[in-house]
This record gives sequence, structure tokens and C-alpha cells, in this order.
Amino acid sequence: MIFYDFEVFKYDWLVVLIDAANKKETVIANDSQKMIDFYRENASEIWIGYNSRHYDQWILKSILAGFNPKEMNDWIILEDRPGWKFSNVLRDFPLNNYDVMSNIDRGLKTFEGFMGSDIRESSVPFDIDRKLTDAEIEETVKYCRHDVEQTIEVFLERYSDFEAQVGLIEMFHMPLSNISKTKVQLAAEILEAKKRKYNDEFDISFPETMQIQKYNAVVDWYRDPKNRCYKRTDSRGRTKKTQLEIIVAGVPHQFGWGGVHGAREKYTGTGYFINMDVASLYPSLMIQYNLHSRSCNPSKFNDIVDTRLKYKAAKNPLQAPLKIVINGTYGAMKDSNNPLYDPRQANNVCVYGQLLLLDLMEHLEPYCEIIQSNTDGVLVKMPDGGDPDEFYHLVDDIAFEWEQRTGLNLEFDEYVKVFQKDVNNYIIVDAEGKYKSKGAYVKKLSRLDYDLPIVNKALVDFMVYGVPVDKTILGCNNIRDFQQVKKISNKYTCIRHGGVRLNEKCVRVFASKIQSDGGLTKIHGTTGRPAKIENTPEHAFLLNDSVDGASVPPYLDKQWYIDMAYKRLNDFGVI
Repeated sequence: MIFYDFEVFKYDWLVVLIDAANKKETVIANDSQKMIDFYRENASEIWIGYNSRHYDQWILKSILAGFNPKEMNDWIILEDRPGWKFSNVLRDFPLNNYDVMSNIDRGLKTFEGFMGSDIRESSVPFDIDRKLTDAEIEETVKYCRHDVEQTIEVFLERYSDFEAQVGLIEMFHMPLSNISKTKVQLAAEILEAKKRKYNDEFDISFPETMQIQKYNAVVDWYRDPKNRCYKRTDSRGRTKKTQLEIIVAGVPHQFGWGGVHGAREKYTGTGYFINMDVASLYPSLMIQYNLHSRSCNPSKFNDIVDTRLKYKAAKNPLQAPLKIVINGTYGAMKDSNNPLYDPRQANNVCVYGQLLLLDLMEHLEPYCEIIQSNTDGVLVKMPDGGDPDEFYHLVDDIAFEWEQRTGLNLEFDEYVKVFQKDVNNYIIVDAEGKYKSKGAYVKKLSRLDYDLPIVNKALVDFMVYGVPVDKTILGCNNIRDFQQVKKISNKYTCIRHGGVRLNEKCVRVFASKIQSDGGLTKIHGTTGRPAKIENTPEHAFLLNDSVDGASVPPYLDKQWYIDMAYKRLNDFGVI
């Protein structure tokens, strides 16, 4: 495997390539023949980069084809055009490119910040209008090398994704070149999808198995032609999602063209709760109601789902590659560039799921309190004074009838405490103290998602274990646990710290006790106006070099984090 990253200037280019297995680094600067020789020697390897599907592989191929890489750089960056459209000659240079980046990432620098690594930028500007000096090339190589090393770290954190994709290629006897494809592209190929055009996006139907009586207004809303659009403009010219807001079982709900959502806001409760999730909702709906993409081989999809369930029950690791195909199919049905594209069927899957979940809630409502519902599940509470065994059997009977009628399966989990800000932010705790959480405030963190971790920990420890917020925060002395990583978008030209323009567009921020330490603002690229960077302290200091293993300095303002934790607890309605 070759990990690589290109840097391109007006009159210079360079690349750092690391053969991780053999611990060998190669640096090539402005030497096309050396690049060609390296490619020929390693053409059969897997080349791994961050955003390499969109950028680096095309810079490489442009050099191999004899083009000026600056022209390719500007084609991609300035003209926002895909690299493959630059020239048909690029097809002569096959590359087994694997991109570590996912479509929801905020950039490599953000990950470097989360991991505690050095996020300082090179002082060499990319718009420099002359040849680089030897010293500038050396500095650029240093920062490029750092990015390649960090790409390796991200790859290792996401190794299971790579392993699953390789497993998928091997399982279906596909060429290694398919490692370059996205997961949904692979799913389309495995399901033998052939791209077709459809003009019936909102020609939806309804499940014959549903038994909705009390909440027929929801069904009528979907039947109304004026609601068959994703967005609409109101009388004030504001664009909003097309959705129905309605009270179901005493809980505000939204139905539309995504998933159903409803929750009691700022709800805290103890007692006996049952959470019911529909097992593999969207794949199950596709199979049970023949809602596959009309562009694919449906029996192939059904066979893959059946095989995956057998592998999963047997704890066979081969279930992971099959999960890629199954989970990627629904999203691909809304992707106009994918052969699986079939928006009508995607809408049908979504509507069937929402209506059948509403059906379940309607049947549960007389016997329990609905706490929340989401795309594929519902959380209910036993009335006070009830018997848990009797309540469980009652709910189970209702669920069983619903399962038999709809052909779907429900999975039960039992809980004793619920802390709920809204449908997207909650903690539910079982009798053993284990918990399930969702939302930015309380989600379980990882090396690649490590923002304000001390506040997250303080909330979880308080709600789950009863540990005072102050004790958690005051007792922590690892500086990385207090970090905020902030990155500005391309709409902004720079970050200013206390009025001083920074070289970095991604920074690691901490609250400061020092009153002379300024705050952070971002400067709009069009208007030139400054705006405060959201949720950052009024007095801040930055540590953009490595903080991994570093201790808290005496000027860190821990009270700022305590105040934030209490504010977020108040958002939950806990205090």
C-alpha cells in the first residue's frame, strides 16, 4: 500500500509517498520522469490518500500523461470540475486508488485536531507567483509528510471500512481496480443495476397492511398532490422542507420525505421503558413490499440480505462486506448519478416506513406513554404503578400482531431512565447502568470525533452515574479533553484571534483566564465582515501544535466548561 499526498503551486509540484509496509518514504519534486518510474514500479499497489478520489489521483495522472499539474489543479479547485473530464488520455493510467475520506468529513485538518496532532499550516502560500526556493520546498515537504502520516492514522482508525470493501471485492470476484469506487457504486455493480430515467418520483403508494384510523390526517397529507415536493416557499419567500407537523399520542411529530420524528422535549423520566426498533427497516421494506430500485436485480438483493443474516447469526466476519451493499442501496436510489437511482421507490420506502411506524404508535397509545419516535423505532413508558411483566407482555402482544400483519420484525430493549433534549439528543439508561446516547452533546466519542470531550463526559457522568459536573471537570488535567476544534468554510477568508490574522483555517481553541486573550472571529470572503466563531469563549488561547499527552496549564478557564455543561443540562431540562 502506498499512502500519498500532492501539493501543487503555479511553478512547482511535489508529492510525498510512504510505503507503510516497508517503512519507506519517497519524495518527488518537479521530476516527472521519477514520478513515471515510481508509478510503473508500483502500479499494482493500492494507493491511499485523503480526498484522493477527487484530487490527488488526477494530479498524478495528469503528470503521467504529460500535462501541467497546475492546469489540473485549477480545473478541479477553481473551476470545480471532475478530474476525469479533463482528458480521455487519463484513462491510459489505471490506479487502484482508495480514498480514506467519507462524504460527511470536514477535512483532514479537523481529524488532525481531534487526534491532538500538530495542525499548524505551512507558511508557504499556495498562490505564490514564482518558483519556490529550496527552503520553501523543504518546508512544504515537511507539512506534506505530516499530512500523509495523519492519513495513515485516519486509515487505521477506519481500517474496518477498508477491510469490508476489500472483502466485498473478493466475495464477488471483482477486479482490484474497484477499490477506487465508492460503496454505493460497488452496490450498484453487484446488484446488476442499469441506469434508467424515471418521471414518476412522487407517484407513491401505501402499504395495504396498515391499519390507521385515528391519524388518517397523515395518510391524507401524503395523498394531497400539493405536498408532493421536498421544499416549498412560504409567503415571506422563505424556503422550508415540505412536512406535516401533527400531535401523535401527545407528542409533536413531523412527517415528510425523510423519516418520522417526534419527541417530548426536555423530558426526564424514571420508570420502566421499552424501546422498539424495526430490524433493518429499509431493506426489510424493500423485500416485504417489493420496493427495490426498478433498475436492479431484486432477487440478488434479497439473496444478499438472507446471506448476511446467516453470517451475522454465525458471527462470520463476511457479514460486514454484505452490509455495505445493503446499507448503501437506499441512499443510492436518491443519487441521480448512480445506476440504482429510482426516486419513486426511495420515496415509497420512506413513506411505508413512516406510516407503519405511525400504525404501531396508534395501537400502543391506549396502553402506554409515547416518549419518542424516530425513523425506525419508538420508545414507550409503562404507566406509573403498573407491573413490568404484565406491561411487557401487553406491548409484546401488540408488537406481535403488528409484526405478523406488516411482515417486519421488532427488537426490544428495556431501560429505566431517560434524559431527552429532543428527538436528536438523548441518553437512555438500562438497569445495569449501560446507556445508549445520540446527539452532539452526549454521543460516544472517538479519536476522529473528539470535540469538547470534557463537557460531553460531564453530562454523561451526571445523567448516568450521578457524578457532579464540577467534580468531573475540575478533576481532569488532560488538555486535549478541553479542546474545541474549529474550521472555517470557504465562505471565509481567515480566522482572527484578538484581531490578529492567523495563517491557519483550522484551530484548536481553549478557554483562557487571561483577560487580555482575545476571542475568535472569521472574516467573510464577500462582505469582509467579521463574525464570532460559534460557541467559542470570549477569552481564548490556541494550541495548534501537538497536545497529545499534554497537561492543563494554570491559565485554562475550567469554569467556562462548567458553565457550558450546566447550560447543556438545562437544555435537557435536567436542572
